Amino acid sequence: MSDPTTDLPAYEKLGAFYLGREQDVLTGERDPGYLLYDSKDLTTHAVIVGMTGSGKTGLGVTLLEEAAVDGIPSIVIDPKGDMANLMLRFPDLKAGDFQPWIEKEQAARKGMAVPEFAKKTAKMWKEGLAEWDEDADRIRRLQEANEVSVFTPGSDAGIPLAIIKSFDAPPEAVRGSMEAMQDAVSGAVAGLLTLLDIEPDPVRSREHILLSNILHHHWAKGENLTLPGLIREVQSPPFDTVGIMDLETIFPAKDRMGLAMTLNNVLASPGFQQWMQGQPLDAQRLLYTPEGKPRTAVISIAHLSDKERMFFVTTLLGEVLSWMRSQPGTSSLRAILYMDEVFGYLPPSRNPPTKIPLLTMLKQARAFGLGLILSTQNPVDLDYKALSNAGTWFVGRLQTERDKMRLLDGLEGASASAGQAFDRAEMEQIISGVGKRVFLMNNVHDGGPVTFHVRWAMSYLSGPMTREQIATLMADQKASLQAPRKLAGGLSAATAEVTSFASIDPEEDLPGTPHKPIVAGSVTERFADPQVAVRRRTQVLYRPAVYAKTRLHFVDSKSKTDTWKDSHLLDTLHDDGEAFWPDAEDWTGRLPEFSRDPMDDARYGDLPAEYARKNGFSVTPLKNFLYQEARLHLYYCPELKEYSGPDDLEGDFRARLRDRAREERDIEVEKLRGKYE
Repeated sequence: MSDPTTDLPAYEKLGAFYLGREQDVLTGERDPGYLLYDSKDLTTHAVIVGMTGSGKTGLGVTLLEEAAVDGIPSIVIDPKGDMANLMLRFPDLKAGDFQPWIEKEQAARKGMAVPEFAKKTAKMWKEGLAEWDEDADRIRRLQEANEVSVFTPGSDAGIPLAIIKSFDAPPEAVRGSMEAMQDAVSGAVAGLLTLLDIEPDPVRSREHILLSNILHHHWAKGENLTLPGLIREVQSPPFDTVGIMDLETIFPAKDRMGLAMTLNNVLASPGFQQWMQGQPLDAQRLLYTPEGKPRTAVISIAHLSDKERMFFVTTLLGEVLSWMRSQPGTSSLRAILYMDEVFGYLPPSRNPPTKIPLLTMLKQARAFGLGLILSTQNPVDLDYKALSNAGTWFVGRLQTERDKMRLLDGLEGASASAGQAFDRAEMEQIISGVGKRVFLMNNVHDGGPVTFHVRWAMSYLSGPMTREQIATLMADQKASLQAPRKLAGGLSAATAEVTSFASIDPEEDLPGTPHKPIVAGSVTERFADPQVAVRRRTQVLYRPAVYAKTRLHFVDSKSKTDTWKDSHLLDTLHDDGEAFWPDAEDWTGRLPEFSRDPMDDARYGDLPAEYARKNGFSVTPLKNFLYQEARLHLYYCPELKEYSGPDDLEGDFRARLRDRAREERDIEVEKLRGKYE
């Protein structure tokens, strides 16, 4: 059997990132070899600094493309709209692929019609790739390895994100750590208060203290909260004291009502409805598709106000931090968090709500394989004391002497933290000589700094994306998300109704009887609420069914499984009065609402006579069915000899296997380096 890797370029085989070629800043001569960057080095994070026009965005795109080829997912915070260009991958390199993304003004400035300029652009991209030993096949490998999606919180241009989900309890791994729990609570509260224009001071702000105590009370028990639920809790908190003082002394009921009204006004405002719609904010779902394919999740926030951006980024960082802490430790790069412009989120003298989660990740994320890439064109507005934790600095052309001096301070601090010597004069000379698309790379894991020219990007860099362009790019993905999904029992997620309920138009011949059947006192009777809107004159027909809630214990030594599983079964009764459990529908996770009383003027199907008798119904058939037929499905990877957990989705298990395989590969590569160094 042939080895599929033999046809790959040399830079593709060891999991290293191909960034470009080394270049002498004085002569401009390039080394013919490849500048490769060990992906593991990103676990100590990276900073990209350069003025507008330095090629900073191109370098960021290159890093994200290399991660995608290597199967590493990314979350990209995009405040300017540039990073959606990652979706513009044209493996055929045809002019027609480029043409929709050519600006008329750009073509006019070159004295060309749009089709002519598109043809020239396609030719330029093909030649540019070839100059850097890339081709159309590499773009195809990129597409096969990774999916790009654009998310737009507060907008339906891309995939909307439902931020209200952020009040769900964090994972058990976070709840079990006092520090992690405090960070999760503080981040969620700080983001919300920022949206309300309330200073989120965790010590002096009584609003912060009250909301933090409410969230901590529920999250410690694993209980979720919605915003309406939080508003009710503000009015009547589940505790009477805060610290050692009486709640009424610290925050009287009248003042709490004012906070509740403010929260309610936000909830009721038309603009906030967009924040409640869309895919739940879930880091795992952002990083991987449901099938387990790594994703580059570009989160475009260009359309948001400054206040809304701070609210969203704070909430997102809290979610990523919780996800990070729920992962097992690793020495390999598991995922990337990229911020295209970190200005305002990590300042040196102020403490916005985004600063604490960023500082926490800069200090702790390495152990979990999460790498941060922070990009900015304003060096003087960054907390370089915090960024001394970054192991790699990419420095492009700078605008002012002040920028250069501040940057040298940061580089010196990073080198000191890593125990490396730092030649400030040499570094200053190199930084002064870099040009467009040329960067100084100072990596504490390497022997010394190098200057390099960034390789040609595989994605077409068309410039900032408009809302309409994002909508065009994401139309197919959004359509696939809205398509009905098949569920157990053959029902569709878009049309599911309870089998014991049906609505009948009053003009039709109505089956059943208007008299509610009598059931034995030993039978608990409930009525399924309609899952669709019922018109005022529509009558309801209730069909008899049996609902069973079960709890099963699965034990298997080979897969080290020992778990209890709850399930909910609903089965329509047959003519003979028996429930045939093999035909029952599994309603686990999508149980309908039940009420004690039926709807007015309802009609009823025939109920078998034995349900009117005291001992007419037997649970023995159900027990026998469950014992003989109930299964817990686990996934298994023979190559890695690893089983999935009892609650793992297939896509999440595949993602975990990718991490395991990459980690083992990195270990073997390290052994080879040690052997031949």
